[in-house]
Amino acid sequence: MGKAFSKLFKKNKDVRVLMLGLDNAGKSTLLYRIKLKETVQTIPTVGFSVESVKVDDHRYTIWDVGGQVTIRALWRHYYVGTQVVIYVVDSNDLDRLEESKQQLFMVLNDPEMQQAILLVYANKSDLPQSRPVAEITEKMGLDQIVNRKWSIFSCCALTGEGVEQGFAWLNQELFKSNSKRNTTTANGTNNSKNIVPTPVN
Repeated sequence: MGKAFSKLFKKNKDVRVLMLGLDNAGKSTLLYRIKLKETVQTIPTVGFSVESVKVDDHRYTIWDVGGQVTIRALWRHYYVGTQVVIYVVDSNDLDRLEESKQQLFMVLNDPEMQQAILLVYANKSDLPQSRPVAEITEKMGLDQIVNRKWSIFSCCALTGEGVEQGFAWLNQELFKSNSKRNTTTANGTNNSKNIVPTPVN
């Protein structure tokens, strides 16, 4: 898998992203916030949705897969070739954090996902009962993750708050990964810190 992973970065820097999380976490709302930078009315995803977004010189193809119990068994069919996992958590729903944690680690422990970068969005930060990132990190066991690039950002998919910050971090990490694989750019400068996602038609 390592050779295929490296090959993808050396060409057009196309990045395959798998967006996962429990049902009602706000994945589809987040997907279209990233794509269109506006709020779009969505219905629960049955199966998957796929959209492309360009950030700097990375083209992200984002697969949003439904989070209902009956669909989660199908997640593994989308793993092959995945370079980034965006995992969406409802920060307002403490009762389901343990369930969300279990599903996340099932994904991360799969052999196909060992090299995938993890970006966690603690969504619904606008709600009064939403929990801070530090608490979500602890309850989700994120601080137990080793040998993997990961980060977590508080966000509100409805307003876009925190969404660009997550993608700025992701773009930086992909830039670093690409630089390590290409000795001619090993000493380059990353100017993508504040790049805003751009829709791809």
